[in-house]
Amino acid sequence: MTTQIHPDSARAWLLAARPKTLTGAAVPVMLGCALAASEGRFALLPALLCLVFALLMQIDANLINDLWDYLKGSDGQDRLGPERACAQGWISPGAMRRGIAVTTATACLAGCGLLFYGGWWLVAVGAACVLFAFLYTAGPYPLAYHGWGDLLVLLFFGFVPVGCTYYILSGGWTWQAAVISTACGLTIDTLLMVNNYRDREQDARSGKRTLVVRLGGRAGATLYLLLGFAAAACCLALLADGRIWAALLPLLCLPFHIRTWRRMVRIGRGRELNAILGATSRNILLFGLLLAAGLLLPF
Repeated sequence: MTTQIHPDSARAWLLAARPKTLTGAAVPVMLGCALAASEGRFALLPALLCLVFALLMQIDANLINDLWDYLKGSDGQDRLGPERACAQGWISPGAMRRGIAVTTATACLAGCGLLFYGGWWLVAVGAACVLFAFLYTAGPYPLAYHGWGDLLVLLFFGFVPVGCTYYILSGGWTWQAAVISTACGLTIDTLLMVNNYRDREQDARSGKRTLVVRLGGRAGATLYLLLGFAAAACCLALLADGRIWAALLPLLCLPFHIRTWRRMVRIGRGRELNAILGATSRNILLFGLLLAAGLLLPF
């Protein structure tokens, strides 16, 4: 692959953006929209702005991670995950910095359009999104290197995108939004968990103390399984609101989740685990679609 990619080409930037990860940005917005639509409060333009902001921030985080993992020496020859643009020489660090600046500015511009719908307090939310996108791998205390990644996923792929999308569309916050935010964050964290499970040995050598490194591979595999069950279990709380379909349809994801977990444990280590990333991303999308459909179906 490396010999086929020209430096600073459109393909190089596309690979650096890591489009396969964008499911994690789109699903939370979709769920916030579905909850608002189930209450008759959906509006297309603010929903699109929420989606654009989420996608741009995901791409921004991917570019930031690409650059700073390279600068920290984490992307060595033993890297098991998808190839990184800076490490492969597809994009120079200087060009990546400029790309990050442009992506960040464009995301902020999209976010400014949401102020009309949600109010000025969203400036603080947007600033937090940008700040933590950098703090995840950059700075003197990179959060991903100290085991905070899973908590950040729950916050910035659950409560922030689901809750803010719902708030922008509906003008309020409900316990149902909290339940769906939690379920969304938990299911998306499976993607981080399998990524850290695959990289546990390399992360340990480079000083990256993820939860899997701290607890061990067997515990990481168990947590992966439990995250899927916890996400589905959260949805059962919606039975208290009479949302039977929203509570039960996500349970259909569990056989796929269990099958993916079994494959992950069977593979154990190595680059073959990249296939589990794809399967996990598919499971997240399926979970989101089923929960969204459940929210939109009549009670």
